[in-house]
Amino acid sequence: MFIDETVIKVKAGDGGNGCHAYEKQKYKPKGRPDGGDGGRGGHVFVMCSSNVHTLQDAAYSRHYTAKRGAHGKGSNQTGKSAEDIIISVPRGTIIYDHISGEQIGDCITEGNTIMLAKGGRGGRGNASLASLRNPNPERSEAGKPGEEKEIRLELKVLADVGLVGRPNAGKSTLLSKISRAKPKIADYPFTTKEPNLGIVKIPSIHQSFVVADIPGLIEKCHEGRGLGIKFLRHIERTRVLAILVESISPDPLHDASVLIDELAHYSEHLASKPKCFIMTKRDILSENDLKKIPKDWFVISAITGEGLDRVIQHLYGLLKDNPDTTAV
Repeated sequence: MFIDETVIKVKAGDGGNGCHAYEKQKYKPKGRPDGGDGGRGGHVFVMCSSNVHTLQDAAYSRHYTAKRGAHGKGSNQTGKSAEDIIISVPRGTIIYDHISGEQIGDCITEGNTIMLAKGGRGGRGNASLASLRNPNPERSEAGKPGEEKEIRLELKVLADVGLVGRPNAGKSTLLSKISRAKPKIADYPFTTKEPNLGIVKIPSIHQSFVVADIPGLIEKCHEGRGLGIKFLRHIERTRVLAILVESISPDPLHDASVLIDELAHYSEHLASKPKCFIMTKRDILSENDLKKIPKDWFVISAITGEGLDRVIQHLYGLLKDNPDTTAV
Protein backbone atom coordinates (compact mmCIF):
# COMPACT_ATOMS: atom_id res chain seq x y z
CA MET A 1 0.00 0.00 0.00
CA PHE A 2 1.35 3.42 -0.96
CA ILE A 3 0.76 5.93 1.85
CA ASP A 4 2.08 9.44 1.24
CA GLU A 5 0.52 11.44 4.09
CA THR A 6 -0.17 10.71 7.75
CA VAL A 7 -0.47 12.36 11.16
CA ILE A 8 1.37 10.90 14.13
CA LYS A 9 1.58 11.79 17.81
CA VAL A 10 5.00 11.94 19.45
CA LYS A 11 5.83 12.24 23.14
CA ALA A 12 9.41 12.68 24.28
CA GLY A 13 10.41 11.11 27.57
CA ASP A 14 10.21 13.00 30.85
CA GLY A 15 13.41 13.69 32.73
CA GLY A 16 14.22 11.57 35.76
CA ASN A 17 13.88 13.07 39.23
CA GLY A 18 16.90 14.32 41.13
CA CYS A 19 17.79 12.48 44.35
CA HIS A 20 17.72 13.91 47.87
CA ALA A 21 20.40 12.02 49.82
CA TYR A 22 23.40 12.51 52.10
CA GLU A 23 26.73 10.84 52.57
CA LYS A 24 26.73 8.08 55.11
CA GLN A 25 29.91 8.14 57.20
CA LYS A 26 30.83 6.35 60.38
CA TYR A 27 30.10 8.43 63.48
CA LYS A 28 28.43 11.12 61.37
CA PRO A 29 24.63 11.01 61.36
CA LYS A 30 24.41 13.28 58.33
CA GLY A 31 27.13 13.87 55.80
CA ARG A 32 27.24 16.32 52.94
CA PRO A 33 24.57 16.25 50.17
CA ASP A 34 25.28 13.58 47.54
CA GLY A 35 21.99 13.08 45.71
CA GLY A 36 22.58 12.59 41.96
CA ASP A 37 20.78 14.24 39.03
CA GLY A 38 18.05 12.54 37.03
CA GLY A 39 18.69 11.32 33.51
CA ARG A 40 17.39 13.00 30.34
CA GLY A 41 14.19 11.72 28.75
CA GLY A 42 14.41 10.18 25.29
CA HIS A 43 14.18 12.45 22.22
CA VAL A 44 12.04 11.57 19.18
CA PHE A 45 13.68 11.95 15.75
CA VAL A 46 12.87 11.20 12.13
CA MET A 47 15.66 9.87 9.92
CA CYS A 48 15.80 10.13 6.15
CA SER A 49 16.23 6.66 4.60
CA SER A 50 16.35 5.52 0.98
CA ASN A 51 15.36 2.04 2.19
CA VAL A 52 11.85 3.28 3.02
CA HIS A 53 9.53 4.20 0.15
CA THR A 54 6.17 5.06 1.75
CA LEU A 55 4.85 6.33 5.09
CA GLN A 56 3.09 3.03 5.72
CA ASP A 57 5.03 2.07 8.85
CA ALA A 58 4.60 5.51 10.39
CA ALA A 59 0.88 5.47 9.59
CA TYR A 60 0.34 2.13 11.30
CA SER A 61 2.26 3.12 14.45
CA ARG A 62 0.61 6.48 15.03
CA HIS A 63 1.84 6.97 18.61
CA TYR A 64 5.52 7.24 19.51
CA THR A 65 6.39 7.64 23.18
CA ALA A 66 9.97 7.73 24.42
CA LYS A 67 10.84 6.48 27.89
CA ARG A 68 11.65 8.75 30.80
CA GLY A 69 15.14 9.15 32.18
CA ALA A 70 16.20 7.16 35.24
CA HIS A 71 16.03 8.87 38.64
CA GLY A 72 19.21 10.03 40.35
CA LYS A 73 20.62 8.00 43.24
CA GLY A 74 22.72 8.54 46.35
CA SER A 75 26.51 8.64 46.22
CA ASN A 76 26.06 11.33 43.52
CA GLN A 77 24.97 8.79 40.90
CA THR A 78 23.35 10.39 37.85
CA GLY A 79 20.37 8.56 36.38
CA LYS A 80 20.78 7.01 32.94
CA SER A 81 19.35 8.98 30.02
CA ALA A 82 16.59 7.19 28.11
CA GLU A 83 17.07 5.87 24.58
CA ASP A 84 15.90 8.04 21.72
CA ILE A 85 13.22 6.96 19.26
CA ILE A 86 14.16 7.21 15.56
CA ILE A 87 11.40 7.00 12.94
CA SER A 88 12.62 6.16 9.44
CA VAL A 89 10.87 8.05 6.63
CA PRO A 90 11.46 8.18 2.84
CA ARG A 91 13.61 10.84 1.23
CA GLY A 92 11.36 13.71 0.22
CA THR A 93 9.24 13.68 3.39
CA ILE A 94 8.25 17.11 4.69
CA ILE A 95 7.49 17.44 8.41
CA TYR A 96 4.88 19.86 9.75
CA ASP A 97 3.53 20.73 13.17
CA HIS A 98 -0.03 19.55 12.63
CA ILE A 99 -1.54 22.12 15.01
CA SER A 100 0.29 25.28 13.91
CA GLY A 101 0.99 24.22 10.33
CA GLU A 102 4.65 25.28 10.71
CA GLN A 103 7.19 23.32 8.70
CA ILE A 104 9.66 21.64 11.02
CA GLY A 105 11.98 20.10 8.46
CA ASP A 106 12.50 18.47 5.08
CA CYS A 107 14.13 15.06 4.68
CA ILE A 108 16.39 15.27 1.65
CA THR A 109 19.82 13.93 2.59
CA GLU A 110 20.28 10.23 3.29
CA GLY A 111 20.83 9.57 7.01
CA ASN A 112 19.86 13.10 8.05
CA THR A 113 17.96 13.27 11.36
CA ILE A 114 15.45 15.90 12.48
CA MET A 115 14.25 16.24 16.05
CA LEU A 116 10.48 16.13 16.48
CA ALA A 117 10.22 16.26 20.27
CA LYS A 118 12.89 17.05 22.86
CA GLY A 119 13.27 14.89 25.93
CA GLY A 120 12.84 16.52 29.32
CA ARG A 121 15.91 17.55 31.30
CA GLY A 122 16.65 15.50 34.38
CA GLY A 123 16.00 17.13 37.74
CA ARG A 124 18.97 18.20 39.83
CA GLY A 125 19.84 16.28 42.95
CA ASN A 126 20.67 18.06 46.19
CA ALA A 127 24.40 17.65 45.49
CA SER A 128 24.05 19.88 42.40
CA LEU A 129 21.89 22.35 44.32
CA ALA A 130 24.46 22.88 47.07
CA SER A 131 26.13 26.31 47.08
CA LEU A 132 28.11 28.60 49.38
CA ARG A 133 24.92 30.27 50.50
CA ASN A 134 23.05 27.01 50.89
CA PRO A 135 25.53 24.17 51.53
CA ASN A 136 22.83 21.82 52.76
CA PRO A 137 19.77 22.07 50.47
CA GLU A 138 16.80 20.15 51.78
CA ARG A 139 15.34 19.49 48.37
CA SER A 140 15.87 18.07 44.91
CA GLU A 141 14.21 18.81 41.56
CA ALA A 142 11.66 16.81 39.62
CA GLY A 143 12.48 15.99 36.02
CA LYS A 144 11.10 18.27 33.31
CA PRO A 145 8.34 16.88 31.05
CA GLY A 146 9.24 15.91 27.50
CA GLU A 147 7.70 17.69 24.52
CA GLU A 148 4.48 16.35 23.08
CA LYS A 149 3.36 17.14 19.52
CA GLU A 150 1.10 16.16 16.66
CA ILE A 151 3.18 15.81 13.52
CA ARG A 152 2.02 15.65 9.90
CA LEU A 153 4.27 13.81 7.47
CA GLU A 154 3.84 14.51 3.77
CA LEU A 155 5.83 12.64 1.14
CA LYS A 156 6.85 14.30 -2.11
CA VAL A 157 8.70 11.79 -4.27
CA LEU A 158 12.14 12.95 -5.39
CA ALA A 159 12.51 12.54 -9.14
CA ASP A 160 14.11 14.40 -12.04
CA VAL A 161 11.40 13.98 -14.68
CA GLY A 162 7.64 13.76 -14.17
CA LEU A 163 5.38 12.01 -16.70
CA VAL A 164 2.03 13.76 -17.14
CA GLY A 165 -0.86 12.58 -19.30
CA ARG A 166 -4.43 11.38 -19.49
CA PRO A 167 -5.32 7.84 -18.38
CA ASN A 168 -3.94 5.29 -20.85
CA ALA A 169 -1.67 7.85 -22.51
CA GLY A 170 1.17 5.32 -22.26
CA LYS A 171 3.08 6.76 -19.28
CA SER A 172 3.52 3.44 -17.47
CA THR A 173 4.46 1.63 -20.68
CA LEU A 174 7.05 4.30 -21.48
CA LEU A 175 8.48 4.06 -17.95
CA SER A 176 8.75 0.28 -18.22
CA LYS A 177 10.61 0.56 -21.54
CA ILE A 178 13.18 3.19 -20.58
CA SER A 179 13.87 1.86 -17.07
CA ARG A 180 13.62 -1.34 -15.06
CA ALA A 181 10.45 -0.20 -13.29
CA LYS A 182 7.58 -2.69 -13.37
CA PRO A 183 4.39 -0.61 -13.14
CA LYS A 184 1.04 -2.35 -13.45
CA ILE A 185 -0.14 -1.98 -17.05
CA ALA A 186 -3.61 -2.85 -18.35
CA ASP A 187 -6.21 -1.77 -20.90
CA TYR A 188 -8.50 0.23 -18.64
CA PRO A 189 -8.51 3.78 -17.25
CA PHE A 190 -6.53 4.65 -14.13
CA THR A 191 -4.26 1.61 -14.33
CA THR A 192 -1.75 3.64 -12.34
CA LYS A 193 -3.12 4.17 -8.85
CA GLU A 194 0.09 5.20 -7.13
CA PRO A 195 3.34 6.91 -8.20
CA ASN A 196 5.98 4.74 -9.83
CA LEU A 197 9.68 5.54 -10.08
CA GLY A 198 12.21 4.31 -12.58
CA ILE A 199 15.93 4.98 -13.10
CA VAL A 200 16.87 5.74 -16.70
CA LYS A 201 20.50 4.96 -17.47
CA ILE A 202 22.53 6.44 -20.31
CA PRO A 203 25.38 3.92 -20.78
CA SER A 204 27.36 6.01 -23.26
CA ILE A 205 28.07 8.72 -20.68
CA HIS A 206 27.54 6.69 -17.49
CA GLN A 207 24.77 9.00 -16.30
CA SER A 208 21.23 8.36 -15.08
CA PHE A 209 18.11 10.20 -13.98
CA VAL A 210 14.91 9.31 -12.13
CA VAL A 211 11.49 9.41 -13.79
CA ALA A 212 8.17 9.51 -11.90
CA ASP A 213 4.87 8.29 -13.33
CA ILE A 214 1.65 9.43 -11.61
CA PRO A 215 -2.02 8.51 -12.19
CA GLY A 216 -3.60 10.06 -15.28
CA LEU A 217 -5.11 13.53 -15.26
CA ILE A 218 -8.53 14.24 -16.69
CA GLU A 219 -10.27 17.53 -17.38
CA LYS A 220 -11.47 19.25 -14.17
CA CYS A 221 -9.58 16.79 -11.98
CA HIS A 222 -8.76 19.78 -9.76
CA GLU A 223 -12.46 19.69 -8.83
CA GLY A 224 -12.05 16.17 -7.46
CA ARG A 225 -12.54 14.05 -10.58
CA GLY A 226 -10.24 11.12 -11.20
CA LEU A 227 -7.08 10.29 -9.26
CA GLY A 228 -4.28 12.46 -10.60
CA ILE A 229 -4.71 15.67 -8.62
CA LYS A 230 -4.12 13.78 -5.37
CA PHE A 231 -0.69 12.70 -6.55
CA LEU A 232 0.54 15.91 -8.20
CA ARG A 233 2.65 16.66 -5.14
CA HIS A 234 4.92 13.83 -6.31
CA ILE A 235 6.06 15.76 -9.36
CA GLU A 236 6.35 19.14 -7.60
CA ARG A 237 10.05 18.55 -7.09
CA THR A 238 10.82 17.32 -10.57
CA ARG A 239 12.97 19.56 -12.71
CA VAL A 240 11.35 18.68 -16.04
CA LEU A 241 7.89 17.54 -17.16
CA ALA A 242 7.13 15.23 -20.07
CA ILE A 243 3.59 15.84 -21.36
CA LEU A 244 2.25 12.70 -23.05
CA VAL A 245 -0.65 12.75 -25.52
CA GLU A 246 -2.15 9.68 -27.20
CA SER A 247 -1.92 9.42 -30.96
CA ILE A 248 -5.68 8.70 -31.16
CA SER A 249 -6.39 12.19 -29.78
CA PRO A 250 -8.56 14.19 -32.22
CA ASP A 251 -6.93 17.43 -31.01
CA PRO A 252 -3.45 16.92 -29.48
CA LEU A 253 -2.87 20.63 -28.80
CA HIS A 254 -6.16 20.89 -26.90
CA ASP A 255 -5.32 17.80 -24.82
CA ALA A 256 -1.90 19.22 -23.96
CA SER A 257 -3.48 22.55 -23.04
CA VAL A 258 -5.97 20.82 -20.72
CA LEU A 259 -3.15 18.99 -18.95
CA ILE A 260 -1.14 22.17 -18.40
CA ASP A 261 -4.28 23.94 -17.20
CA GLU A 262 -4.86 21.24 -14.59
CA LEU A 263 -1.24 21.59 -13.45
CA ALA A 264 -1.73 25.35 -13.12
CA HIS A 265 -4.86 24.89 -10.99
CA TYR A 266 -2.71 22.87 -8.60
CA SER A 267 0.43 25.03 -8.74
CA GLU A 268 1.59 27.76 -11.11
CA HIS A 269 5.16 26.82 -10.24
CA LEU A 270 4.52 23.25 -11.35
CA ALA A 271 2.91 24.34 -14.62
CA SER A 272 5.84 26.64 -15.43
CA LYS A 273 8.51 23.93 -15.25
CA PRO A 274 10.53 23.15 -18.39
CA LYS A 275 8.66 20.57 -20.42
CA CYS A 276 8.64 18.56 -23.60
CA PHE A 277 5.65 17.18 -25.49
CA ILE A 278 5.47 13.57 -26.58
CA MET A 279 2.97 11.89 -28.91
CA THR A 280 2.70 8.23 -27.92
CA LYS A 281 1.66 5.09 -29.81
CA ARG A 282 3.41 5.98 -33.09
CA ASP A 283 2.76 2.41 -34.28
CA ILE A 284 -0.94 3.14 -34.90
CA LEU A 285 -0.40 6.47 -36.72
CA SER A 286 -0.64 6.84 -40.46
CA GLU A 287 1.75 9.03 -42.43
CA ASN A 288 -1.07 11.52 -42.94
CA ASP A 289 -1.65 11.70 -39.18
CA LEU A 290 2.05 12.46 -38.62
CA LYS A 291 1.71 15.66 -40.66
CA LYS A 292 -0.76 17.06 -38.09
CA ILE A 293 1.64 16.77 -35.16
CA PRO A 294 3.46 19.98 -34.11
CA LYS A 295 7.07 20.09 -35.34
CA ASP A 296 8.59 20.48 -31.87
CA TRP A 297 6.82 17.38 -30.49
CA PHE A 298 8.47 13.98 -30.12
CA VAL A 299 6.70 10.97 -31.60
CA ILE A 300 7.40 7.61 -29.99
CA SER A 301 6.25 4.04 -29.83
CA ALA A 302 7.03 2.31 -26.57
CA ILE A 303 6.06 -0.98 -28.22
CA THR A 304 8.56 -0.80 -31.10
CA GLY A 305 11.07 1.47 -29.36
CA GLU A 306 10.89 4.12 -32.08
CA GLY A 307 11.90 7.58 -30.86
CA LEU A 308 12.80 6.51 -27.30
CA ASP A 309 16.52 7.29 -27.59
CA ARG A 310 15.83 10.80 -28.87
CA VAL A 311 13.41 11.48 -26.02
CA ILE A 312 15.87 10.21 -23.41
CA GLN A 313 18.67 12.40 -24.79
CA HIS A 314 16.39 15.43 -24.93
CA LEU A 315 15.20 14.95 -21.34
CA TYR A 316 18.79 14.58 -20.18
CA GLY A 317 19.69 17.81 -21.98
CA LEU A 318 16.82 19.65 -20.25
CA LEU A 319 18.01 18.34 -16.90
CA LYS A 320 21.54 19.61 -17.52
CA ASP A 321 20.10 23.03 -18.33
CA ASN A 322 18.01 23.05 -15.14
CA PRO A 323 20.14 22.26 -12.07
CA ASP A 324 18.68 20.31 -9.18
CA THR A 325 16.75 22.40 -6.63
CA THR A 326 14.74 20.62 -3.96
CA ALA A 327 13.33 23.68 -2.25
CA VAL A 328 9.70 23.17 -3.30
